Amino acid sequence: MRSKVQNNINLKHILIGLSLLFILLLILRPNLTSSSPQPTQLVEKASQNEESHHQEEPSCRKIPSSLADTIIHYSTSNITPQQTFKEVSVTARVLQRKSPCNFLVFGLGHDSPMWSALNYGGRTVFLEEDKNWIETLTNKFPSLEAYHAKYNTKVSEADELMQVGKQEECRVVGDLRYSKCALALTELPSLFYEVEWDLIMVDAPTGYIPEAPGRMGAIYTAGMAARGRKEGETDVFVHDVDRVVEDRFSAEFLCEGYMKEQEGRLRHFTIPSHRSQLGMPFCS
Repeated sequence: MRSKVQNNINLKHILIGLSLLFILLLILRPNLTSSSPQPTQLVEKASQNEESHHQEEPSCRKIPSSLADTIIHYSTSNITPQQTFKEVSVTARVLQRKSPCNFLVFGLGHDSPMWSALNYGGRTVFLEEDKNWIETLTNKFPSLEAYHAKYNTKVSEADELMQVGKQEECRVVGDLRYSKCALALTELPSLFYEVEWDLIMVDAPTGYIPEAPGRMGAIYTAGMAARGRKEGETDVFVHDVDRVVEDRFSAEFLCEGYMKEQEGRLRHFTIPSHRSQLGMPFCS
């Protein structure tokens, strides 16, 4: 009995609904008729939709091959980059804010595809002391832009170079190619001096034995390049600050007053342009 009553109620609701729908169609019919598109309008609308579809296609394109190669590399490699997750995150946060930008890295390593990918759309350049290693890695990752850099110093000369760097001629902001300071790297690839770098990472050259070139010149030159930009500021990162040279030279030439943070063996400095504010002290 209960089922029969329920069925009657449902049928009643259906009939009421159909009646309302019929009335609604009668009311709207004149408007629908007057606004119905003509065949020509339908063709034009289809053409517009097709054009709109083609305009939206770029958002559906494949990811660039350089990004695909980077993802595959790190997904299948068991090689651990020199920097830890927390250290990498320091630079990654700055890149997230500044990219696409001009990013210079002293050193070419297993983390290079990552830096290039994080600065997608910008220009990431690597300066490497080993020509054979440049050939090896760029053959695997053709999209990497890497150049050979020569260094004429040794770690064993660090104390002497520290004193040289404190002389007045090493505190003058100008074109590094013509610098009289023995610490200045004056023979880097020409693009180094022609581009204003937004980020500079010093993670090379080799510096763990007395006969190695050491990073004295790279740290000094990075700091002077930052001071010499027309305006704005440059973020400079130095890795391996647990070593004496990286510790002392970054504090002296990048300045403790410009240091933003230190995470593990990585220090982050933000150095403002000294050309846009004449008379600025070497260290703030």
